Amino acid sequence: MQNPNKALIFYFYFVVVILFSTSLYAEEQIRIVGSSTVFPFSTAVAEEFGRSTKYKSPIVEQTGTGNGMKLFCGGKGPAFPDITNASRRIKKNEYNKCIENGIEMVEVKIGYDGIVFANSKKGQVFNLTTRDIYLALAAKVPVNSEGAQLQDNPYQTWKDVNSLLPNIKIEVLGPPPTSGTRDAFVELAMEKGAESFPFLKTLKANSKARKNEFKTISHTIREDGAFIEAGENDNLIVQKLAANPEALGIFGFSFLDQNSDKLRGANVNGIAPKLEKIMVGDYAIARSLYFYIKKNHIRMKPSIIKFSQEFTSEDAMGQYGYLMEKGLIPLPEDEYKKVNENTKNLVELEF
Repeated sequence: MQNPNKALIFYFYFVVVILFSTSLYAEEQIRIVGSSTVFPFSTAVAEEFGRSTKYKSPIVEQTGTGNGMKLFCGGKGPAFPDITNASRRIKKNEYNKCIENGIEMVEVKIGYDGIVFANSKKGQVFNLTTRDIYLALAAKVPVNSEGAQLQDNPYQTWKDVNSLLPNIKIEVLGPPPTSGTRDAFVELAMEKGAESFPFLKTLKANSKARKNEFKTISHTIREDGAFIEAGENDNLIVQKLAANPEALGIFGFSFLDQNSDKLRGANVNGIAPKLEKIMVGDYAIARSLYFYIKKNHIRMKPSIIKFSQEFTSEDAMGQYGYLMEKGLIPLPEDEYKKVNENTKNLVELEF
């Protein structure tokens, strides 16, 4: 006859093992923060990962690139995220903060994206130059074509900026300063526009102090209502454009691609925001997209490796992967192979 005490002991042992295993399994859920541009790609991979593995789908939050970096570089342990998405490369000061906090990281470049100006198909067609964009949105603009003298931005309509543009009020919905899209936009569009003025171009090529002056001039966006900060969620900008045909919005190409039934992208410097134009570098406002892995957390959450492998797989970010259907512009084959290899080997980023 079985000893009832032994049976009871075995029962409690079994319960403890199950609870302990469940606790470990719960800890395996990956937490991802960062860019709203990378969010739809990361979410698609998270869903596929949850379907095809024994692990739960990672939690993916839209915090914006800048806030994502702050959270990611803030420290190690359960209170801090495992991965951060970024619509620009990590900055030197962010990298230094991570290093100060003992964080070892792997940089994964996932593909390319264009930053688009888009409006409702009910609105007018826009053919913009980077000079037009700078003159419409900068806080201070040149008085004349040389650019040596500046004035507070006086332009109220697009026609004021360029006589070939529509005679409608300048109203642009765009990302806040914490957004990687904003960082990339001011560097790729506003700087190029400012450089079209000879004096400002010489500032950029001058001493460090003059370069900083150029950066202030080209990066500072007007605050008189022409530019409206619309938050980190690009989907909200899309919704607002549908409701206001005269407004334009700034966001990643993937959001235009997914809403092509109701939105159109403006041509920039004579080039339409098309996947093939962004891929070959013809479109002026294009940037790289990334995610960063916290190597310190892999021991605690081995599933990070599996998730990274899914993200960098041919099926996901390859030339015909499911992320391309979401609007991601894939890396060239040779660059893809290098990224895939570095991710597989968890090669640490050295800035």
